[in-house]
Amino acid sequence: MSANSKEFVRGWNMKFKNVCLVILMVFSVIQITSAAEEKLDEGLTNPGHVDQPSWFKNSFLELKDDVDEAAENGKRVMLYFYQDGCPYCKKLITVNFTQKHISDKTQKHFEVIAINMWGDRDVSDVDGTSLTEKKFAEKRRVMFTPTILFLNEQGEKILRINGYYEPHRFETALNYALEKQEGKIKFKDYAAKFSPPAAKGVIHQEPFFIKAPHDFKAMAKPGKHFAVYFEQKQCPTCDELHEDILKRKESIQLAKQHISGIIDIWDKQSNVITPSGKKTSAEAWAKALDIKYTPSVVFFNHKGEEVFRMEAYLKSFHVQSSFDYVASNAYQKEPSFQRFIEHRADAMREKGLTIDLMN
Repeated sequence: MSANSKEFVRGWNMKFKNVCLVILMVFSVIQITSAAEEKLDEGLTNPGHVDQPSWFKNSFLELKDDVDEAAENGKRVMLYFYQDGCPYCKKLITVNFTQKHISDKTQKHFEVIAINMWGDRDVSDVDGTSLTEKKFAEKRRVMFTPTILFLNEQGEKILRINGYYEPHRFETALNYALEKQEGKIKFKDYAAKFSPPAAKGVIHQEPFFIKAPHDFKAMAKPGKHFAVYFEQKQCPTCDELHEDILKRKESIQLAKQHISGIIDIWDKQSNVITPSGKKTSAEAWAKALDIKYTPSVVFFNHKGEEVFRMEAYLKSFHVQSSFDYVASNAYQKEPSFQRFIEHRADAMREKGLTIDLMN
């Protein structure tokens, strides 16, 4: 082989090695990225567009009018700056606002107005200045999302939340604004005194729950109902359900009358066979059932048909009554759950039992 040929072969080999090295690096990056995305799967990958709750105000972005209208109704304005692809915006919507007590409190005391950080809609600021959403975000010095501004009855900022707050801390901010604590105490000091405890961050398991993988269809028995608990980790009311209500003797006795299992509403990995026999993921099933709040307990008959659901925060008597309403088949005769509760309470009082609806 000539010297020129050897040089050509050496050069080609070097190029081939470099190409292989690049390919190897690309695959390594892909693997690292995939691992990172899997690790951040709890709402921290790019979620794209996230639908906002239907109760957010459909505003014309005339903020002075919005502030005045809210004040007339005994409410304050909450400006929510977001952007598509923001994982923490998704957490705010899908974690915080799926806590029914937080959702209810927000709707009762605030008008929530969503502002797209990069949007082009026209905004009329409280001072009458007209500008686009993105210019308005710049004016308000919004650097990242979510950013939330609470406004008082004059349209003045009284509290700013930069970034995502876990549900317990977010609720503290709601309380601070609705109680009109500005001017009385700094938010930092208020939070230190009054912030509720954080959620435990776990999916609770009970001894009477069926174990994963969940095949509800295989467990079906004529005359027996399913009770499927739909929950999430950041859920203080889920903690209370398991650490208090489901620890009570009567609750356990009534709960055990059902075939029970628990579903993490954000679990994409676990496969489930529903009571009707459909194979799906936990997350997809929760979405198909339109689970809006946690905890929710959905009851099915042995054919896989939903017969009743218990949504969000309830006290022990109502939880126990829900179990009894389904297990006794009372739902087939009495379509009003409220009437069933009243009859049940009266019957228990006749036996000399004390009923505390708030315990």
